[in-house]
Amino acid sequence: MSEILTTLPVWHEGETFIQQKVGVDGRMAAVGQRVIRDFMPDQHRDFYAQLPYIVLGSVDSGGDAWATFLEGRSGFMSSPSSTILNIAARSDATDPASEGLAEGQPIGLLGVEMHTRRRNRMNGIISNTPNGFRVDVDQSFGNCPRYIQLRDYEFAREPGEAFSGTVDELPVLDDAARVMITAADAFFVASYADREDRRQVDVSHRGGKAGFVRVAGDGTLTIPDFDGNLFFATLGNILLNGKAGLVFVDYASGDMLQMTGDAEVILDSPEIAAFQGAERLWTFKARRIVRRRNALALRWAFRDDGWSANSLMTGDWAQAADRLRAAELATRWRALTVTKIVEESASIRSFHLQPGDGVGLLPHIAGQHLPIRLTVPGVEKPVIRTYTLSAAPSDGVYRISVKRDGLVSQHLHDSIRIGDTIEARAPAGDFTIDARATRPAVLLAGGVGITPMLAMLRHVVYEGLRKQRIRPVILFHAARSRQERPFDREITELVNAGQGAVRLIRVLSDASGAQEGTDYDVVGRIDMALLSRHLPFNDYDFYLCGPPQFTQALYDGLRGYNIADGRIHAEAFGPSSLRRTLDAGVAAPIRPSPSTKPVPVAFLGSLKEARWTPGSGTLLELAEARGLEPEFSCREGSCGTCRTKLIKGAVTYIREPTVAIAEGEVLLCSAVPAEQETDEENRIQLEL
Repeated sequence: MSEILTTLPVWHEGETFIQQKVGVDGRMAAVGQRVIRDFMPDQHRDFYAQLPYIVLGSVDSGGDAWATFLEGRSGFMSSPSSTILNIAARSDATDPASEGLAEGQPIGLLGVEMHTRRRNRMNGIISNTPNGFRVDVDQSFGNCPRYIQLRDYEFAREPGEAFSGTVDELPVLDDAARVMITAADAFFVASYADREDRRQVDVSHRGGKAGFVRVAGDGTLTIPDFDGNLFFATLGNILLNGKAGLVFVDYASGDMLQMTGDAEVILDSPEIAAFQGAERLWTFKARRIVRRRNALALRWAFRDDGWSANSLMTGDWAQAADRLRAAELATRWRALTVTKIVEESASIRSFHLQPGDGVGLLPHIAGQHLPIRLTVPGVEKPVIRTYTLSAAPSDGVYRISVKRDGLVSQHLHDSIRIGDTIEARAPAGDFTIDARATRPAVLLAGGVGITPMLAMLRHVVYEGLRKQRIRPVILFHAARSRQERPFDREITELVNAGQGAVRLIRVLSDASGAQEGTDYDVVGRIDMALLSRHLPFNDYDFYLCGPPQFTQALYDGLRGYNIADGRIHAEAFGPSSLRRTLDAGVAAPIRPSPSTKPVPVAFLGSLKEARWTPGSGTLLELAEARGLEPEFSCREGSCGTCRTKLIKGAVTYIREPTVAIAEGEVLLCSAVPAEQETDEENRIQLEL
């Protein structure tokens, strides 16, 4: 380079802004110092030398970014030193990116090998040579290969031949351009940032399932941003100047669709949660569109096994739209069709459920339960129960795994068949796990209490594989006998997929006919003695689910080992709820006392009134006595089914709910009118 460049901070303010939003700025400060270099490592130099093309980003005189390809036989790029890359190729005058390849201009380069998923990035300053270009390195770094589909290449003609295809300047995206974009599983994006004494240009690969780019009626593209290397070079640049250049390639014909225009980063939108795998979104609206047919000499063929596993772990816009429509139906009962029934053990059967109304499923959180409503023969009115979902949010299906025990579960086992419908509402519950956390999780499952643990394990492994960092998990799975233990094969597959991050300890109380090491690991039950043998008792998060006695005993045992209450997450099923002991210095929620006086209660939705007295019981019991039929399931404050909007008045709880209650809500099964601190009369109004 003709002048010495100043030493700049590794990351500019656009990149650090997003890193701070994600909470990785501290970590990335250290990573940047280690991986962003002002020279090319030897492996990068050798890599560029073997490539038959390079993706290039440039900026024209109007400040617009463009992305393009330069081609040549392997060896057309060479590196005489660690700070220089020579490119023996020339741009075509019909290429809108060529204007930015003038002497002394900044460019970005991406070397990507689709048949191996290797890629490296570099930016620097270009100068002309007799044979093409020389690039002096400003920054050089490796890059994430996760969303690259495998493709093999060949040349359809000799590279470097004069361009002979047609060039279309499009005022807007035509039908052919829209088809090209919506069918794409990859594209390339150029962006740049103006910093102190120089401009830094970047060009990057974006990949996903075919159709991951949405085209709106006005031509606006919306692109999900998936988990990656946390550099945020492209999005950081867009934050600074709102400009980008995109190129889509037809790998079979060599056509290129190049666009430059305005881009915007979206950090908060319901569509982010609806699009599976999306961490954020960004949009692009073209101001100039150039289609160059047969522009590339190269052709690529998709391999039979070519899909990136990470690409397939992401969603699509049709699924996102379905999820958004499902969110609008969250408070309604919907008919779900039984699509599959699986015998998991001698006593547990799984029911796979999909919507039958053409609207998608609302994503749940691993560990939540599904409220269902059934008409059971011999029962006067529909009954409501809650069953934990044993599927992960990424599975795209609701699955409840039911033990034959009680009227409703027997009805499910004996009467429900594939094709039948079951009414359900949105999943609920606060017994959930954070797959992003780094603290090891210990899952303690007794009997059918494995169901939320299975959902959690599926979620942790899936998200860990997607983000290349699996949260450590130790699963203790207890069952009465080998015949009654469900999900053996599924759990084994998850342990194997966990790449060493998942441990399994199988416990049987009756090992008759079972072989140690093959069918079980321990005879007995899960207790503190067993945990002490298998855990060094470092810093864990504990998750407990099983019969009430099982859960209470383990909770008390863990507290006796000075495990903080906040580190123990539990869900008891059956008529009992968990009795917790708070940590020292932590106060229990302060609730007002129940009213000692009669309180008028208005049920606005039913246009009925009642008078609550201290002997009336809960608001649920009062409503039932008035002839109303509020929905409920547990009657213990743990499932949330009886959650109702509180329009007016003050309530308190005779049982502390274990389910979260939002402002303006009340759990009828545990609530009663509260004692007023003033002389003003307490009048309760409920949306019921």
